[in-house]
Amino acid sequence: MSTDPETTETSPAEGAEATRDAVTDAADDTGTGTDADEGAGGGDGALAGGSSAAGGADADADAEGPAVTAGAESADAGEAATVEGAGGAGAAGEGTAEAAAAPELSEAAAELLAQRLERERIERRKAEKAGPIAAGTKLSGTAADLLAAVRAVESGEKPVATAFTRPEPAPRPSATPEAVRRPQPVAAELAAPAGETVASVRQVLVEGGAPETLAAQVAAALGEGADDRLREDPWQLLRVPGVRPEQADGFARALLGAECAPDDERRGRSVTGWLLEQAALAGHTALEASALTAALAKQGVPDPDAATQSAIAEGEVLVFQDALDEPAVPVQRTDEETEADEEAARPVRVLIGLERYALAEESLADGLAKLINSVPKEDGSAAEWEQAGAAKGSTGELIRAVAGHALVLHTGGEASLEEPVALLHAAAGFGLRAWAAAHSPVGRDRFTALLTRSAEAENAGSGEGPQVATVAGLLAGAEGPGRDTDGALDLDLLVVLDAPQLDVETAALLTESLPDGARLVLAGDPAVLWSAGPGRVFADLLAARACPHVVSRRPDLGPVGELVSGIGIGELNQVEAPGKEVVIVPVRDAGEAVHRTVQLVADSVPRVIGVPAEQTAVITPGHGGAAGTRALNVALKERLNPGPGRFGGFDPGDRVAYSPAPGRTVVGQVVKADAEGLHLSCAGEPVVVPKERVEQSVRHGWALTAHQAVGARWPAVVVVLPGDAAQALSRPWVYTAFSRADRHLSVVHGVDQALPRAVAEIPAKPRTTRLPVLLRPQVPVGG
Repeated sequence: MSTDPETTETSPAEGAEATRDAVTDAADDTGTGTDADEGAGGGDGALAGGSSAAGGADADADAEGPAVTAGAESADAGEAATVEGAGGAGAAGEGTAEAAAAPELSEAAAELLAQRLERERIERRKAEKAGPIAAGTKLSGTAADLLAAVRAVESGEKPVATAFTRPEPAPRPSATPEAVRRPQPVAAELAAPAGETVASVRQVLVEGGAPETLAAQVAAALGEGADDRLREDPWQLLRVPGVRPEQADGFARALLGAECAPDDERRGRSVTGWLLEQAALAGHTALEASALTAALAKQGVPDPDAATQSAIAEGEVLVFQDALDEPAVPVQRTDEETEADEEAARPVRVLIGLERYALAEESLADGLAKLINSVPKEDGSAAEWEQAGAAKGSTGELIRAVAGHALVLHTGGEASLEEPVALLHAAAGFGLRAWAAAHSPVGRDRFTALLTRSAEAENAGSGEGPQVATVAGLLAGAEGPGRDTDGALDLDLLVVLDAPQLDVETAALLTESLPDGARLVLAGDPAVLWSAGPGRVFADLLAARACPHVVSRRPDLGPVGELVSGIGIGELNQVEAPGKEVVIVPVRDAGEAVHRTVQLVADSVPRVIGVPAEQTAVITPGHGGAAGTRALNVALKERLNPGPGRFGGFDPGDRVAYSPAPGRTVVGQVVKADAEGLHLSCAGEPVVVPKERVEQSVRHGWALTAHQAVGARWPAVVVVLPGDAAQALSRPWVYTAFSRADRHLSVVHGVDQALPRAVAEIPAKPRTTRLPVLLRPQVPVGG
């Protein structure tokens, strides 16, 4: 099957079935997935789950993996403490939980704070535009019940669920104000829970038999009065990342005693929210009602429909009814059939989701529609744009598209980056404030080097040219041009690289941060793995055909490029590699796979290919197993940098994977450790990780998963495919892993025919999103 995003769309029936399977798997998940790529340790506040799930199995689930996981990568960080309970309302049992994250302001907290400030600004701009979400009519069964619940909320018969309000965009001044750099977040601005609140919550946790180390996380999640809220509703414990329903059941049993029952309304609401959070970890922004109710039933909720309606009435979740596309073959109707009958027969899809993703997706749709329907500022003369657009091939196509449109999509492999480079240099030459934003620091530095080489080749002047930041740094204010007095980014053109890695919340913040008249180019390779966070923004936009889409005609050259290009269209071809650019190393078992990997990294690749070990990356499908990242990193450390692990298992010189926030991984090296914490060097920048956060956010990084590696490339890559990883393979995973190599690719191959079968037959798993439906009425058909 083609990797074009349009071909990955499924029919409503197929999509519902796939979603139902994913959420049903989440209900049974014991943490035995394969690829936990949401961060080295799941970010701030993650519970340990390596033994928190039933049976204590590894919780290393891929964001593209076969199930919706309970804690993603956060599930294997840290020592675990047991949550005990005798029986529980639904599946009471015992589990484990990790120590709470420190309340100090970390890099992740600073970034989240900056994003929170942006979100508040967005919501203020939405505060005056009223109008409920459109709903279908003449429904029956569960859909009618859900609609009745929403109308009861709107009429005041039940508590207000939420305010679906949209603001009128605030007018911006016509004159361009002087740019001001956004203030950096400071510790005093962080809304850390008060010490008294934490102490009160700790007392409640102790009474319920839960680890008191969770107190800070619970207090942060529940806010003021957290202790009273937890006593009144013990299942609120599920708001802490990594806690599972059976653990919350045990806690509730200990606090409530005989009052605890399987049909408790509070339990149904909390489990509903928990399942939607697990779906978000698998990339869904909402779930079909049928899939959600099936998952609730598997979690021991006696009346899933009542639980869902209760959660809607209390404002904990939102319900949407989206009209499906008309059937390809029109239905024959008699003259007696009325227009109302036709409206009643029109199929709708009932979706249920969390408010945060609903607001983000709506904000993103509005921002994209504004770009699509607007005309960019007349920066540069028409003659200048015309002259630049005369460039050959797809480079000229891209420049001409950007000249006349505010939103343009650009797709291609590594070689296609030359085209955004040409665009940025041309725009800077016209006087535009041109910036690019990459997913990772490694991607930022590589693209900066590409811009520099291009400028030198063209003998560009010494004036200020285009610059590059990371997406996270741009939004947090740590990098980039700063913001004007209206809060918008002080730029005229923004090219976002690695666009498939944009989740709905990040993409919404980007579009809302653009000034009026700015141009946005979303560029990336649609064949790679999708974002670690919820949504499939780039694929949805490509499928919508709502704006110009330039397909690069620059092929990735060399044996590695030829191999990866074939994988992109579902073919695993043999390629000629006279310089040993591609090497296949067959192995019989996981032990041999580890041995061969160490041999390749430490000896064969440096000696034969000339790439030192520090420039070689190892990629494997998961963290657990006999040849996962843990096992491989143990073996590679023993060979490349042996030491006692004096600070949390790390020594100076160790290569590490640092996750400042869930979904982001930066490869670095340990410099030293002292009372402040673990000192790292990441992409040439010093980073200090506080001691209490090391276990959560830092792993050894010689071996990575594909999601951790996306957005970066290395001169040499060793991809390890042990036999037990066969079920985790898909075409996007293989494409992403293989395409991380610049000069040399070694494949430690132990999956036999599972590799060609994955490339030919297993596309990306579908994700349930609302962006296409939200865009459809706002943009012209066909762009």
